[in-house]
Amino acid sequence: MAHQYAGKKFLLNLIDTPGHVDFSWEVSRSLAACQGALLLVDASQGVQAQSISVFHIARERGLTIIPVMNKIDLPAAQPELIASQIQTTFGIDPADILSISAKTGKGVDAVLKAVIERIPPPPRSDPKAPVKAFLFDSLYDRYRGVISLINVQDGILRKGDKIASCHTRKKYEVTEIGVMHPEEVPTNGLYPGQVGYIACNMKVSSEAHIGDTLHRVGEPVEPLPGFKPSKAMVFAGVFPIDSSDFPKLEESIKRLTLTDRSVTVQRESSTALGQGCRLGFLGTLHMDVFRQRLEDEYDANIIITAPTVPYKLVYRDGKEVFISNPTEFPDVLGVASKVKEIQEPVVKASIIVPEEYFGDMMDLCYSHRAEDLDHRYLDTGSDSSSSRVMLTCTIPLSEVVTDFFDQLKSRSSGFASFDYEDAGYKKSDLSKMVFLLNGKPVDALAIVVHSSAQETVGRAWVKKLHKVIPRQLFEVPIQAAIGKKIIARETLSAMRADVTAGLYGGHYERKMKHLENQKEGKKRMKRIGTVDLPQEAFFDILRK
Repeated sequence: MAHQYAGKKFLLNLIDTPGHVDFSWEVSRSLAACQGALLLVDASQGVQAQSISVFHIARERGLTIIPVMNKIDLPAAQPELIASQIQTTFGIDPADILSISAKTGKGVDAVLKAVIERIPPPPRSDPKAPVKAFLFDSLYDRYRGVISLINVQDGILRKGDKIASCHTRKKYEVTEIGVMHPEEVPTNGLYPGQVGYIACNMKVSSEAHIGDTLHRVGEPVEPLPGFKPSKAMVFAGVFPIDSSDFPKLEESIKRLTLTDRSVTVQRESSTALGQGCRLGFLGTLHMDVFRQRLEDEYDANIIITAPTVPYKLVYRDGKEVFISNPTEFPDVLGVASKVKEIQEPVVKASIIVPEEYFGDMMDLCYSHRAEDLDHRYLDTGSDSSSSRVMLTCTIPLSEVVTDFFDQLKSRSSGFASFDYEDAGYKKSDLSKMVFLLNGKPVDALAIVVHSSAQETVGRAWVKKLHKVIPRQLFEVPIQAAIGKKIIARETLSAMRADVTAGLYGGHYERKMKHLENQKEGKKRMKRIGTVDLPQEAFFDILRK
């Protein structure tokens, strides 16, 4: 945007990023293109857990941070209390905090004034120098191909220039160039310090490598430091409800991943669910958004399997293998097994919550195998009810991806905020649980469980299966097994025809003969009978 201030015209580039922990990769690449950041805090809710981690990323990059307190017009706003909270959490002087209300517009012009006064302009550089541009984001347009968002560091980039990528070494011609104002506005060129977009003959979005440096062909430059690519942390299988829809589903997933590069895709097939894809996401919210978009934008009818995390198998010969699909998990781990140990990913979690819910949060963390619990008070309010506690702990990622977030919100009446960061891998006592119907395993329902939760999980799942599996003409045992050991069992009783209904009078042995015949038939059926799990049953089981 162009902003008039003190008789001069300034050009400001503003980037909005999501704050949620699943999109921390997006935040870090947006910060890489900036000189400063606005730290936005709600005057009624206070500091959120994700604000703290993003603040530290911005601080490490050496950005100028302007603290802004929003929603001061709300009746529940506590500006003095929240200002002291910002001071204790971030070490920011309350005098530097701008108080605004974005709804009524009060104090918003002071934010733009502060941006111009406090944030340094991009470093001056020579327009005659070789072109050096930093690619920090890309989007996909069906007609023009890949549109790259770039920050020009040196030189002037013009329409028609031939450019090359430092990462892929491929060459392109700039067909369109311009600035975002806020929609795309074509210009003749981009000057040093400007942020804009370029369209060139780039057809595949994987060529637009985030963190890449672009330069003119024949004028090589020193590449700028890039990013570590984002790592998928949550995996789930996606299958069409009608197996003939697979080509359509695969095409929809391909199109969606053009705009969201952090999703990984692999084909996978299952005997129960047919052909599908195994997708990797940055977190459960990311997965939910992706699923919602598949359903809304592409009318896909899909089943998503229970989310799993990537486990690390360490073999006795020192080899390490990552697996994200429970069906590939080794069945039994014993002395004879080649696997020495199994490690699972752990995360460092921080939860910010009002003091009255502190006990509930401790209980929640312990029930999800948390370790190294620690806490500190963020502020000591005038009345103890309003003070907030920050809890930190190390917790396995597999516990977080199930229903941890729902429980966190319900146990804290929605007041708790939660954030986590990767903390590597840790040895764990895990095993694969399979479910047997009439003695035959169902591959799509295999799950990886910790030894402490085997019985509760096994019992809960067999009860769930007992409810959704249609009754057969023979008795069906439903079993949860780990290796050869049966953990839980429910028996689905047989549907029984009244074979003695047509007999009137006569000796009871006539009745017994018919009943014995029926019994024999059922035994034979059970021996050769297979139980088909209908798709609806899968839908019911995997809904949560």
